Amino acid sequence: MFPAFLLSLREGLEAALIIGILLGALRKINRLDLRPSVWFGTFVAVLVSLLTAGVLAVLGISLEGRAEELFEGVTMLLAAGILTWVIFWMNRHARHLRSELEQGVRQAVSSGASRQALFGLAFLAVVREGVELALFLTATAMALQDGLILLGAFLGLAFAVALGWLLFAATVRLNLRLFFQVTSFLLLLFAAGLVAHGVHEFNEAGVIPPLIEHVWDINHLLDETSFVGEILKALFGYNGNPSLTEVLAYSLYVALVAFALWREDRPRMQTATA
Repeated sequence: MFPAFLLSLREGLEAALIIGILLGALRKINRLDLRPSVWFGTFVAVLVSLLTAGVLAVLGISLEGRAEELFEGVTMLLAAGILTWVIFWMNRHARHLRSELEQGVRQAVSSGASRQALFGLAFLAVVREGVELALFLTATAMALQDGLILLGAFLGLAFAVALGWLLFAATVRLNLRLFFQVTSFLLLLFAAGLVAHGVHEFNEAGVIPPLIEHVWDINHLLDETSFVGEILKALFGYNGNPSLTEVLAYSLYVALVAFALWREDRPRMQTATA
């Protein structure tokens, strides 16, 4: 349940912040009459996201055997890839998110088609988060077989909406950059787990050879089906008896993404200390 909560909180809060910034910008320029366009774009985006989640769920249930293993492997790797893109996108844009969106609102209002432009801004912001979340939750459900995935997702979204409302309607202040840095670290490990699970599915489907079927087996010390094992599996992709290709995929993913993030942040850190 916790991975679903974390993913939903992260994606839901980002969407809530974007909608809050759009509405706040309209209030600043005294154009509250354009708010329905933002809400309509949000509503349509939610419907599209739910439809996407339904299609993915039905498709996953309808497959069996090797086709199911291939579908699960592709879904997990695709989710990990999109999750990686999200981490890098937020690393670049978190500090300037408000100013970029407010500028977009001003440009939309100054154009002749302000309602359509605002609808598009809200729709694209929410549908991106919604479709990503649908894919992430599908991959999570396949990897963990957790019956509480939907509950975790609901709680995460509810908490995100409440927190987003507090940030813009009250005096609550949140260090968004710190929040996204912490969640990005957790999601990096979660994405690495999805990569390893995807490789595991391809091992079972015979697409990727395991090289060594079990590099180690410590299930007698910490069973992956135990309570603690399930938590570690959910958070970090723990596997008590992984194949060599699973271990290599996990390690290589973490090393490459961490190095890329460090390279991306290095000029910014050098400027700050100069």
